[in-house]
Amino acid sequence: MTARKPDHPVEDLFVKRWSPRSFDRSDMPEADLRTILEAARWAPSAFNLQPWRFVYARRGDADWQVLVDLLNPFNREWARHASALVYLFSDTEVDGKDGKPNRANGAHVFDAGSAWTHAALQASMLGYHSHGMAGILKDEIRGKLGVPERYQPHIAIAIGRRGDVADLPEDLQAREIPSNRKPLEEIAFAGAWG
Repeated sequence: MTARKPDHPVEDLFVKRWSPRSFDRSDMPEADLRTILEAARWAPSAFNLQPWRFVYARRGDADWQVLVDLLNPFNREWARHASALVYLFSDTEVDGKDGKPNRANGAHVFDAGSAWTHAALQASMLGYHSHGMAGILKDEIRGKLGVPERYQPHIAIAIGRRGDVADLPEDLQAREIPSNRKPLEEIAFAGAWG
């Protein structure tokens, strides 16, 4: 595995977390998945609205295949070996008060990303890996999962223990290494852009 090295001191958890595609098909105790989702629950959000919502299934659950089938074919091929699948949604509206109509929630996507990060880091702390996937069948998700119109689907998250890389399709085996990151100078600017 490629060693990752940060340019500035950070906790190992941030550098060691990565998103593999090889999973070992093992079962995950419900308590572990609930701990991962509990960490997501404690993410910060604008006005403490907590707009994120999750739909999940563990391997072997009655709804497992439904969630697998809502992944695009590329992701379905490898993510079906995970221990759990979690779909992440966010509420696009803020409920009106005192007779006022609902209004748009401009931070719902940002806040959902915060919840995803909390879940990913908690999964790592429990010895699991997680892989977020934008490749989901968004047009079919609402009907299959009963998602209200005001909630936007974002990603599916595969969670599990690492499996044998040789079990992946050949074209993915070489990509099964932690990726590096752009230098801080490319993404953070003092005072003004660039």
